[in-house]
Amino acid sequence: MQSDRYSQLVGWLKVLLPMMALGLLSTLFLLSRVIDPEAVIPFADKEIQDRLRDQQVTGPVYYAVTADGDEISFAADKLTTPQGETGGNQAENIKVVMTLSSGSKLVMTALRGHFDIEADNTELIGNVVLDSSTGFRVTSELLVTQMSTLDVNSPGPVTAKGPIGTLDAGTMTLRAGKAGEPAQLIFTNGVKLIYTPEQSKSDLK
Repeated sequence: MQSDRYSQLVGWLKVLLPMMALGLLSTLFLLSRVIDPEAVIPFADKEIQDRLRDQQVTGPVYYAVTADGDEISFAADKLTTPQGETGGNQAENIKVVMTLSSGSKLVMTALRGHFDIEADNTELIGNVVLDSSTGFRVTSELLVTQMSTLDVNSPGPVTAKGPIGTLDAGTMTLRAGKAGEPAQLIFTNGVKLIYTPEQSKSDLK
């Protein structure tokens, strides 16, 4: 009798244990399928809405070579297309590098700007600084430049500092020279120059 009960108990356990195991596995599977939608999205609701509304590119770079062999590159920390519009982009922390065929180099920086590749036009806005390899530094609040050719304009006041001294002007233009000549930096509209040339080493002895 006892052996028969033992045999029956073993038989029931052989059936119940696999069923219990299957039940536990199915429970684990169902639990693993429960996902918290808020936990898996690392963005706030406002950030998601902003990204859906505005097209955004991080670290964009635009490069061009003019017909005269001048190399021009435009870079920014961020480029956005407000409200999904085309033809114009807003940029932050812009850096423009112009390596001229004559051997000189120009570097322009600005806090923000507006790019319009189709119109071949860029506006650099806010704390704009132009440094040249010839030793000049020009500061302005607005510079307008083309993207495929050497043509830079400041429609408003500029201040320039260089080897010859300090210069203030109402407007400024930077254009490529003719027939391979060096680029020309032209100041107009009420130019004031304080001439303070750098002293040579022989003068300091």
